[in-house]
Amino acid sequence: MSRPLARKFRQASGGLAILALLAGCSAHTTISSPSETARINLKDVSRDQSTVQETLPTTSFGNYEFEVVDDNKMPMYGILPLKFNGGYLALDILFFAPAAFFNLREVHPYYEIDHDEGVVRYRDEKGGEWTTYTPTVEEAERASKYFAAHRDDVISQSSTQQ
Repeated sequence: MSRPLARKFRQASGGLAILALLAGCSAHTTISSPSETARINLKDVSRDQSTVQETLPTTSFGNYEFEVVDDNKMPMYGILPLKFNGGYLALDILFFAPAAFFNLREVHPYYEIDHDEGVVRYRDEKGGEWTTYTPTVEEAERASKYFAAHRDDVISQSSTQQ
């Protein structure tokens, strides 16, 4: 292979590797509740449904706050537990180290938020065992503040439009 052609090949393969990294920086998840009357909302994704199916971006430092509202019950707040993705870290080190600031953690494929028990169950395979997580008081307060501020923003926007 001639030198100019080899250089173009290296540039093209490097660009393709970066595109592959950026395209693969999201994960699909299903979040449900055992209660059919529950409504689930996520940070930046307001669905107000008992089951949410969403593709969410990976993150290194961010979190996904959630809110579950069920009839005549106090809302449940918390943060979804995320999984560490070592494969992305290896690719980041090999091809584009700054990407590690954006893609080291991702959502699990399956979550079940049980409002009555105050827990989040998650698993990586459809028939797999659930891992149970109880959101901490700090996480619940943080999520509550996020959704309260978000509601205030929506209210102020609607009042200025009228």
